[in-house]
Amino acid sequence: MPVAVWVLGFAIFAQGTSEFLLAGLLEAMARDLHVSVPTAGLLISAYAVGMVVGAPVLAMATLRWPRRKALLLFLVIFAAAHVVGALTPGYGVLFASRLVGAIACAGFFGVAAVTAVDLVPVEVRARALAVVIGGITVATVLGVPAGTFIGQYLGWRAAFWAVAGLTVPAIAGVALTLPRRSRPAPDARAGTPQPAMREQVRDELRSMRRPALWVAYGTTALSFSSMMATFGYLGPLLTGPGGLGDRWVPAVLALFGVGSLAGIAIGGRVADAHPFGTLYAGLGGVVAASAGIALTARHPVAVIVLVFLMGVAGMATNPAVNVRVHATAGPARTLAGASVTSAFNVGNALAPWLGGLVVSAGFGYASVPWVGAVMATGALATVVWASRLERARKAASPPVRRNPEPAATERAA
Repeated sequence: MPVAVWVLGFAIFAQGTSEFLLAGLLEAMARDLHVSVPTAGLLISAYAVGMVVGAPVLAMATLRWPRRKALLLFLVIFAAAHVVGALTPGYGVLFASRLVGAIACAGFFGVAAVTAVDLVPVEVRARALAVVIGGITVATVLGVPAGTFIGQYLGWRAAFWAVAGLTVPAIAGVALTLPRRSRPAPDARAGTPQPAMREQVRDELRSMRRPALWVAYGTTALSFSSMMATFGYLGPLLTGPGGLGDRWVPAVLALFGVGSLAGIAIGGRVADAHPFGTLYAGLGGVVAASAGIALTARHPVAVIVLVFLMGVAGMATNPAVNVRVHATAGPARTLAGASVTSAFNVGNALAPWLGGLVVSAGFGYASVPWVGAVMATGALATVVWASRLERARKAASPPVRRNPEPAATERAA
């Protein structure tokens, strides 16, 4: 695996730490900013909305840029947004800084995923994507618990400063490992002239017409949100119905991260060969784990075990959904690949919002995992749909013609 792929994974680790950091700090932030916990939860949704908008827009805006230049710019903006967030006294500016930081993160994620795919042979794309996406997983193992610990003892603003500081070595790594002219065009590698911008944009938009691609996006959004619905309110769930003290929250978040790391390692190994099987198994596991957490919310030992298993099952699906998108998009895949980030964060925006509605309606934090179970069930339905589309595509494809027999070749001559 090229060193640059590991560097991209580290940069995603820094950004993923910020994305999921608020799960353990919502109550402290709500008190400091004088807002309700569901209102503080909208900061998670704001980040997700920025990711949804930023990924395709910035991918197209930087379509002809050297990837190194684009990735460095996104990282600098991301770090600056966290400095502003750490210094702001009010909710409004913090909300705006989360939005800006998310847009920069989305641009980075979209370009980084396509860069990683282009750096490796086709048969190990899932492994390269697992390394990049694994940055998010490591963030849940190390970054989020560490950030939660810092936020609990030094204040949530200190956690924001820590994220900004973590971005600095990521900037240095990208600057040192990616070539200055890391442009993606396959035709450029083949030695042919690069097509005009209009033609490139047309090819990218044409790749988005495939129905199977949008089904894959639906799977992506629902699969990720099924996990994030529970994860977003895991802190209040553990300290409320679960009866655990605040000091246990970072440890449980870390356990979720360990499960996620195991899941993405498994998914990265098997998704290239068995994408649909990986999705069926992973999403079925999320349904079972989410329902189990809802039913055993007052039994912390059971919840902790199920949180770990939910991490394994949920993150095992990530390489599979990414491989499905890249396999479906075709050669012009910058926009399609970047839109995976948007799809993930459509789910990430829906999950805390729907969870907040359930809590605000008076059903309590123990009811939030049911939202995740319903979303995972919907994701399974999209996998069934995608499987049928794939079978129909293969049935409609002309058979591969073999080389003619020697005798036939001689007769033709």
